[in-house]
Amino acid sequence: MRTWIIAAACAAVIAGGAIPASLAQDKVVAVVNNEIITQKDLDGFVSFMRVQLARDHTRDRAEQQIDAMKQDLLKRLIEDRLILQEARKSNIVVDKTRIKAKVAELKRAYSSEAEFREFLQMQGVTEADLEQKMRDQMMTYEIIERRIKSKIVVKPSEITEYYEAHPAEFTVPEQRQFVSVVTEDEARARKVAADLKAGKVIDAVAVEYSLKPNTFTAKKGGELKAEIENIVFALHLDAVSDPVKIDNAYYVFKLLKIIPGYKQELIEAQNAINRMLFEKKMQEKMVEWLGELEKKAYIKIP
Repeated sequence: MRTWIIAAACAAVIAGGAIPASLAQDKVVAVVNNEIITQKDLDGFVSFMRVQLARDHTRDRAEQQIDAMKQDLLKRLIEDRLILQEARKSNIVVDKTRIKAKVAELKRAYSSEAEFREFLQMQGVTEADLEQKMRDQMMTYEIIERRIKSKIVVKPSEITEYYEAHPAEFTVPEQRQFVSVVTEDEARARKVAADLKAGKVIDAVAVEYSLKPNTFTAKKGGELKAEIENIVFALHLDAVSDPVKIDNAYYVFKLLKIIPGYKQELIEAQNAINRMLFEKKMQEKMVEWLGELEKKAYIKIP
């Protein structure tokens, strides 16, 4: 009966008929079983993501991630609501101290309590809203743990089979360790290169010319700028390059070490393979489980 009333209310919205004032306050974007999802819920979902991403990302990077998800935002929110409903059916309860600890963790991304509250206010979120969303999120994590994650097993034979079937993935290419110094003065760069070629120690040369040496280790194939890669991988051991102009500076490189390529043994690779296979199974099971929940659910998008 409750589901029918909600569906009827949505139909009234589409038809332009009169609806209760409580529903007219916000646009209905979806109905999931006996719950309405409004535009306000969608906006709150975005705000919650923004608060969480702010902990580990710059503002621009956080907005890029949010923009990338916006196309599927409603779908994600519907899936979250279905999972949360399953958690409620299973009577999952989250301890308040865990929620407080998660909020405290988010606060550590800010210089002060005042800055944190100001950011929440900008997003239209109160700390009570944040705690509720944290509670919901932790409930979904718990039901996923019970229904999916705890039942996934990666057998040792599966790890071995994957390792033997994908040998190229476990071949570590040759790497070069080199040191570089950079200056905007071409004449100084030539003096540095000459001194290094004469056998002077790079730290002493760097001090003499007030430069800072930087040491890198890289493999061929995209880790370095093409012009740097071409130079470094053409050098012999202990050889020094002529100054090379890149952008508006002059670089001098010295090759310190050639690290031969090798193939990882199974024992070295097994943890990474286990994680990869576990995540693959987890994703497959989640898609399967969500598909089952959607089949049993009443979902209406006006």
